[in-house]
Amino acid sequence: MIVWLIAACEIGFWVLLALGLAVRYLLGWRRTSVVLLLCEPVLELVLFAATAVDLENGAEPGWEHGLAALYIGYTVAFGHYTIRWLDGHAAHRLGGAPPPPKPPRHGRARARHEARLWLRSVYGGAVALALLQLAVWYVGGSGDVSSLRAFQGVALRAVGIHGLIALSYTVWPRKAPADARAEGAVSRGEEEGVRR
Repeated sequence: MIVWLIAACEIGFWVLLALGLAVRYLLGWRRTSVVLLLCEPVLELVLFAATAVDLENGAEPGWEHGLAALYIGYTVAFGHYTIRWLDGHAAHRLGGAPPPPKPPRHGRARARHEARLWLRSVYGGAVALALLQLAVWYVGGSGDVSSLRAFQGVALRAVGIHGLIALSYTVWPRKAPADARAEGAVSRGEEEGVRR
């Protein structure tokens, strides 16, 4: 049941997001779109409540409960970021707004961008770890909590791997192509000439 609920929450997330953006940019109903987008966190609360009820009714803690905690952690950390990113693209394509800025591709700016994304992963991992620990304490000695402990390890490994990837952008920063560097040097020179 929990696995189906996770799938339903994921589908519901994208349906609410698509409806919210369509209502905002195609129909011009901004308040209605805000209400639809604010319904997104309700999905996670439903999943959390269903998981708690499932454990309360005596279900043996399994991988599906661990997956629910990871899903909730990911959605808490990246849900708003995803909505904002898609809203910028919808505003551009459907609302006539300028295109949203792209993330930096090179140098320290890219490393900072990747570090900010990693901090989101840390936040999501912390939420998942907390939910899993609450489930472990709730079940207590009355059940096998090894699957919940295993998913705590999965959360920590995911955060660690993402941290290594983010760190690689600092240790080995991508360099801008030669023509882009030349353009940047010319524009900086022009700016300095204007300041003088």
